Order: sequence, then C-alpha cells, then structure tokens
Amino acid sequence: MEHLIFSLNAVVPVFLMMVLGYIFHKIGWIDDEFASKMNKFVFLVPLPALLFGDLATVDFTEMWDVRFVLFCFVITVLSIGIAAGISCLWKDPSIKGEFIQVSYRSSAALLGIAFIQNIYGTAGMAPLMIIGSVPLYNVMAVLVLSLFKPGRQGLGGDVWKRTMKGIVTNPIMIGIAAGLLWSFFRLPMPQILGKVVSGVGGVATPMGLMAMGASFDFGKAFDKLGPAVTAAFIKLIGFCAVFLPLAVGLGFREEKLAAILVMLGSATTVSSYVMARNMGHEGVLSASVVMLTTLFSAFTLTGWLYLLRSIGYI
Repeated sequence: MEHLIFSLNAVVPVFLMMVLGYIFHKIGWIDDEFASKMNKFVFLVPLPALLFGDLATVDFTEMWDVRFVLFCFVITVLSIGIAAGISCLWKDPSIKGEFIQVSYRSSAALLGIAFIQNIYGTAGMAPLMIIGSVPLYNVMAVLVLSLFKPGRQGLGGDVWKRTMKGIVTNPIMIGIAAGLLWSFFRLPMPQILGKVVSGVGGVATPMGLMAMGASFDFGKAFDKLGPAVTAAFIKLIGFCAVFLPLAVGLGFREEKLAAILVMLGSATTVSSYVMARNMGHEGVLSASVVMLTTLFSAFTLTGWLYLLRSIGYI
C-alpha cells in the first residue's frame, strides 16, 4: 500500500492539473485560442527557465553522464525502428508516417518534467534524457513524415535546413545548453536572478498541464481506432516492457530510471499532431493517439512506477 500511495502521489497530481484545464475549457474560462497561446508561452519561456535553473545550480561534473545520454539515444533509435517495422502491418501507406511518429515520440519535456518533479522535487535527470532523445525525435519525425507523405515529391534541402534550425533554436534545448554551460564554468547564481528564474520556471508545470487539458478532445480519441489503439499500446506498454529491464540490467536507478520511464512510457506529445498537419498529413491518427495516450498514461505510468518502486529501483 505504501508503494501504491507513492506512485499515486507522483502521477495523479499531474493528471488532475490536466483535468482542471479540461474543466476550465468546458465552462469557458479557457478558450481554444487562450489554450494555444498558453502552450506556446510555456514552450518559449517557463520550461527553458525551469531547465536552466535546475542545471545551473548543480555540479556539472557530478551530473553529466555520457553513458546515460548514449543509452537514451540508442533506445530512441531502436524504438523508431520497431515502430517502423510494425507500421508495415497497415496497408494504407498514408498513415504509416503518422503511426511511426506517434508510437515513439514522447511528451518528454512537459509531462516528463512534471512527473519527475513530483517524485524528486527537481527535473532530475530529465535534461540529460532530453539531450539524448528530443533532437532525434525531431529529425526522425521530419524524415518519416516526409517519406510517407501523400503524393511525396522527395526530401528537399529546405526541409532539412528548417529542421536543423528548429533544433538549434528550440527554446528547451537553449535552456538546457545555457544551464550546462553555467554549471560547467561554475558561474555564481545571484540571488535576484535565482528568484526570477525560479519564479518563472515555477509556472511551467501547472500552466502547461492545464493548457494541455484544455486542448483535449474526446471526439478525436476514437478515430482510426485500430492503428490508434496499437500505437497507444506500443507507446504506453510495449517499449517499457522491452527496454526497462535492459535499463535495470545496465544499472540505471532512481532519477535516471525515472527519466527513462518517462522517455519510454509517457503520452505522445501534442506537437506530433501539429507537425503531421503542417507536413501534409491528415492528422486524424496523430490526434487520436495523443488523446488516447494522454487519457490512459495516468494508469500505465502509475502501474510502471508502482512496479519499479515495489522492486526497490525507484
């Protein structure tokens, strides 16, 4: 019972914030435009500030772990390969690109950081997990969505140029890089700056989660049910069942294992739908999987955390 309560305390508050956002949207306090602007604002300012603050105040030499970053990178590559193989089950080629992307692409930044914060009080090893996985998420999303785009004309140089520019100018990656450099050079954190960064970063989790909840649409959750349920199962259960034992076997524990759990088993990121639509796909499958994984990850993450906690790994 103690382990179950620990797991519920870590997961349930995250999803109750999303429920609040959904309720506020239903009663008209948050409309679609406001939710969209909240999402954009959280991505541009509070999340980078949160990551910068967590990294800038720790010892770089103690925190940096090349082995952990490489593990996250390799597991992401393997996950994409597995999703690509399973996509061959669908005869309709127009959904293959969307299926691959939503099967591997986690909401590692927003949901992941909120999840780890509830357990450890800080972002923990999430920034290093983001370094190992998120740039690859973006590059491979462009690749698979372009390869399987309806009426594809090929991968143009401008597509790759925009992708690389997007990674380099990604506010989250900038926040991580700034925090790592600040820590590496052991720069002092003035009290005034520290309070400002802490205050701005503190709104990232509640605002982002409420914006995500306000954007939720139950009607889209059950479109293209077969591929959507398959992708959601892979995202929430399949990858965790395959790769968590490997992570445990390699000695990853506590914050590192929690970050790996988030990378493998958190809900599919909302940006996968936005990217699919912007790259010429219908987007229905992406929206369905985002909704299904967001809805059911409250239960699956609780289950995985309870299991790892009971065994003594977290």
